[in-house]
Amino acid sequence: MSTFITIFKKEFTDTIRDRRTLFVMIIFPLLLFPLLITAVITLQTSQMRKAQEKVLRLGLVLDGNAQSFRQELISIKGFRIAEGISRDSAQVMIERDSLDAVIVFAPDFDRRVESRQAGTVHLYFKFSDEYNISQRRLRELITAYERTLIARRFEQLNLDKSIVDAVSIDEHDVTPLKEKIGKTIGGFIPYLFVIFCFMGSMYPAIDLASGEKERGTIETLLTAPVSRFQILLGKFAVVVLTGLLSASVSMLGLYAAVRQNAEVPPQVMDTVLGILNAGSILLVLSLLLPLAVFFAAILLSLSFFAKSYKEAQSLISPLTIVVLLPVAIGMIPGIELNASTALIPVLNVSLATKEIIAGTIQPLILAEVYLSLTILAAVSLLACARWFEREETIFRGA
Repeated sequence: MSTFITIFKKEFTDTIRDRRTLFVMIIFPLLLFPLLITAVITLQTSQMRKAQEKVLRLGLVLDGNAQSFRQELISIKGFRIAEGISRDSAQVMIERDSLDAVIVFAPDFDRRVESRQAGTVHLYFKFSDEYNISQRRLRELITAYERTLIARRFEQLNLDKSIVDAVSIDEHDVTPLKEKIGKTIGGFIPYLFVIFCFMGSMYPAIDLASGEKERGTIETLLTAPVSRFQILLGKFAVVVLTGLLSASVSMLGLYAAVRQNAEVPPQVMDTVLGILNAGSILLVLSLLLPLAVFFAAILLSLSFFAKSYKEAQSLISPLTIVVLLPVAIGMIPGIELNASTALIPVLNVSLATKEIIAGTIQPLILAEVYLSLTILAAVSLLACARWFEREETIFRGA
């Protein structure tokens, strides 16, 4: 045990001296989310406000119809009306950015409305990335005009408008707010945990294996009066620890970002902070422990196989996509944690985290996730140890 601790201290000291590793493991995850979330929410709020207050250049083609709509539209601020354009030029003017949208009333609009039929209104616009606020503003105008026409029809017929309401639906959503928000952010948190756990393990694994081979110090270490398994275990523990530290720090950064953001409503803020409690976070981190062992085994195996630091990076970097794919699948609606998905590596962590955050995790399914991850971690560790024992692996290319 003392030998393992000595090797662990030596490898961990070497690791924390590497500025690049420290940046990826601590600085990057700690600062990324406060900066990212604050910037995204601020920019999103600003863009939505701009889109809502933007003066829309609106073309209006009436052909003698809907004069009341025209009068009402002129009195509303936020629109610059362009009349006298032809219906054939509407699409071209929008494509050339001369207008933001064009409303075209069918030639028989008034006649059909007077005969108590539906008049046709064409709305031309170009899709934008401004959250479709401009289009919603125009649809609200047309919908309000439709309500006015319907009210006039009921008045002419001397009927109560409520006569058309044969059924009144009173919806009761009994889903707790914690579960709603938990299901939403629970899909994002595994992405955060897994990617930083993997990234936090990646650079130490490369440096402690292929880095030592490149520096020529691996031979000296192998001549020490300790078994190869003890050497591997010391390196292994450092890689696992850095992965878990990176994931924990990223969670701290996310908590700080949510805590400091003034745009989040107080009720939602209280719920989110209640979700991100110590018990839930520790439970999620316990899921990451065997997953970090699995990552460490793969990363160290590839790093020992590589001839140089650069080759190790080339071998390991594509794995990021492979790791993120199950997490992305876990975010798809309808993919639930069950007896089958609990056996799939990474995906089970993603789905279990979502259930833990939402407070809907089933103990038996959670136990299955732990069991599958533990078996995976043990097998991967043994496989890595066998790989490390092979001379052609350690001295490949020597």
